[in-house]
Amino acid sequence: MSTVTYAAQAVTGLPHLTAGLAANVPFADNPRTDFSDTPWWLHLVKALFVFVFLLVNTLVVIWFERRVIGRMQQRPGPNRTGPFGLLQTLADGIKLALKEDLTPKNADKVVFALAPAIAGAMAFVSFAIIPLGPTVSMFGHRTPLQLTDIPVAVLLVLAVAGVGVYGIVLAGWSSGSTYPLLGGLRSTAQVISYEIAMGLSLVAVFLYSGSMSTSQIVASQKDLWYIIPAFFSFFVYVITMVGETNRLPFDLAEGEGELTGGFHTEYSSLKFAMFFLGEYVNMFTVSALATTMFLGGWQAPPGIAAINDGMFNHGWWGLLWFVIKLWLFMFFFVWLRGSLPRVRYDQFMRFGWKFLIPVTLAWVVVVAFIRGSQLGYFGDAALTLGNRRFPLFSIVFVVIVSLAALLAVWLWDNKKIERDAVRNAPAPEEVDPFAGGYPVPPLPGQRLKEPSMALSDRSERAPEKEATRG
Repeated sequence: MSTVTYAAQAVTGLPHLTAGLAANVPFADNPRTDFSDTPWWLHLVKALFVFVFLLVNTLVVIWFERRVIGRMQQRPGPNRTGPFGLLQTLADGIKLALKEDLTPKNADKVVFALAPAIAGAMAFVSFAIIPLGPTVSMFGHRTPLQLTDIPVAVLLVLAVAGVGVYGIVLAGWSSGSTYPLLGGLRSTAQVISYEIAMGLSLVAVFLYSGSMSTSQIVASQKDLWYIIPAFFSFFVYVITMVGETNRLPFDLAEGEGELTGGFHTEYSSLKFAMFFLGEYVNMFTVSALATTMFLGGWQAPPGIAAINDGMFNHGWWGLLWFVIKLWLFMFFFVWLRGSLPRVRYDQFMRFGWKFLIPVTLAWVVVVAFIRGSQLGYFGDAALTLGNRRFPLFSIVFVVIVSLAALLAVWLWDNKKIERDAVRNAPAPEEVDPFAGGYPVPPLPGQRLKEPSMALSDRSERAPEKEATRG
């Protein structure tokens, strides 16, 4: 992940290397969020607000998930505790806290207790750099609805996600049991591999915005959301965020048929609740990052944003649009869980390493050249059609990449035809059961031919071989 991080930082730093070309820097007119009128106690208030916001949303989304999947499966879901069953999640949490806290005899007790704390705490840290809304008035001060912002805020999310992996692998190792260890290793490999593709998918947004600051990325989308120019990056990010959070159809660390529950098999009571809480908070974190990077963050949709000179983009309205976009992603998580079966682990890992990462790297190169031509780094030659001006370098580059893609598809198709021909070749009518050195039963429709060496000869020569070896 560090290699991807440094590569992304180097690529996004290209526009800023030309300090003399201030007109080409996308963020010359968009400084980062101003926290100068925010006293220290107001930072604490906002931190408490973010913590309560995530806890309440977690309680609601668990009820929402059970109700929606219940409707999809033609059953009511929780409907007893509280109105419409709204208090069912709270009741389950209280029941879970009152259960006996068990620690396996062979467990490393210190690490066993530390692992869920790491997994749960890291889930909350990433939300600190997410802008929930514009600057608002709170207790007589003008402060942004964001806990903090730094020049490399998005890299902080990737770094925190990397630290969260320690909670998973330490939980599996410290349990002193085989199944949790296998589940922890499987989940760690899955999360790390999909973090690479996730980081690469965000590089295109860095190139378009010219910054890694979340507030600046949101400000740069006031005219065009990046889901349109960086559509492929959005597609890759959506896949990787599901794999990153261990959710169906990619919850391979919890394959009950293989690992009985994964890395947290031996956990109970509040320790198990921390993993459960961390999973759902991570869902909100990756959804909030997708909203910030691709859907304009807290900004209103284009049609609504134009009403009354953008009145719906000011004040507390931004929090409403942000929550709506956030919950669209949460519904997507629930819809996937109720619709798709779990994939096979080797297929999922092969898809990440052999498809997502190479294709996303190629996409980043394409976006880098297109963005460079738009900023004038490759000359001013352009093709004018009507009132629109298309840089000539971009056109030539896109044509070359398209031809290369068509060639790759053609080669892949020919390889596939060859593989299908070999796979569909008729089986021989006669087979030698000892041709490979081991007895192999015939397939349906086949008959055995005379073995290359009869069993009697093998049994007679076996003592001779043993005596020779002795």
